[in-house]
Amino acid sequence: MEVTRKQLLAGGAALALAGCGGSKQPPAAKPEAGLDPRYRHFDAFLFAAHGKPVRDAIERHRRGLDSGAAAYLHEHEAEFDAAVAAAAAEFLAVDAAELAFTDSTTMGLGLVYSGLLGPGDEVLTTEHDHYATHESLRLSGAKVRRVALYDDPAQATPGEMIARLRHAITPRTTVVAVTWVHSGTGVKVPVHELGDVEQLVVVDGVHALGVTEPRVAGDVLIAGTHKWLGGPRGTGLIWTRAWDRIRGTIPSFAVSDDPGPRFTPGGWHSFEHRWALAQAFEAYDTKAPARIEALATRLKDGLSELPNVRLITPRDPAASAGIVCFEISGMDAQTAVARLLEQRIRASVTPYEQQYVRLGTSLHVDEEDVDAAVSSVKRLQG
Repeated sequence: MEVTRKQLLAGGAALALAGCGGSKQPPAAKPEAGLDPRYRHFDAFLFAAHGKPVRDAIERHRRGLDSGAAAYLHEHEAEFDAAVAAAAAEFLAVDAAELAFTDSTTMGLGLVYSGLLGPGDEVLTTEHDHYATHESLRLSGAKVRRVALYDDPAQATPGEMIARLRHAITPRTTVVAVTWVHSGTGVKVPVHELGDVEQLVVVDGVHALGVTEPRVAGDVLIAGTHKWLGGPRGTGLIWTRAWDRIRGTIPSFAVSDDPGPRFTPGGWHSFEHRWALAQAFEAYDTKAPARIEALATRLKDGLSELPNVRLITPRDPAASAGIVCFEISGMDAQTAVARLLEQRIRASVTPYEQQYVRLGTSLHVDEEDVDAAVSSVKRLQG
């Protein structure tokens, strides 16, 4: 049975309180993101710290709304919505008319699968996808088939994963539902290699957005923007050129005739966060994917030399991204994360039935942090 996100976050909060004693030699401060300088933040990819451009934009919009929300909305809503769409379109190298905006990956998955599938449809997904994908597919009423892309995640290869996916597609399959980077193992699926299949390929790209190149893949890309991208919390997007195949499920307030905006859910939402998403796209470092990959490789290389560690994430960058998962001999993941916190290393536990220790090499860590994390894991004894 999967651990819910709420349970995971509650556990993380308890661990944070337990770890306030810890090391007497804190790492260098990283004030640009407002992160606690006493820790090395290998869990910051889960729910992004807001960088200064994003924080400033949120505060600017918040002041405007507080001074008179109705007037601020009337005067600026169309302008700010367009700015977000333009920034996102430039970042992804797509047309702004192809984009809809949501509050999360889960909302996007629900909107797409409920509007795309129904009884009588058959969808192929994998054994490794997130609960939100599996549940969204179940709620759609479609027939769902699953395929295992690998037997051992550490040995997963791009060729084998694509071959297994292709072999599992049948003439009855209408949609292929895949995740680009798996949050439970760190495995990266080469989803761009499915570009020639006849079926509609829908991609959960939340742990790929801001981490991988190219930036879009599949026929439909769904991603929260408050993880690796560093966007405002509670924001996300959907990109597709196949809006004509998706039924609307939540009324939109958009006045545009373009398909993407007409699928953006209407209603009142956290406007200051949505509008500050433009600054997240504009401020994102284009060199980030290469840096994240280099740090992940350094981390995996260091961990692989420890006799008490078994890597779960493939060492090959072609089959992995910024998430690094591993096991420690004789120690469960929850205990290991708590012990690492005592050493000022903030890690996380994979929120699935099979739990691993998980470190993410987001832009909030550097080589010194990676080396410190390896040293801290080395000191753990089961």
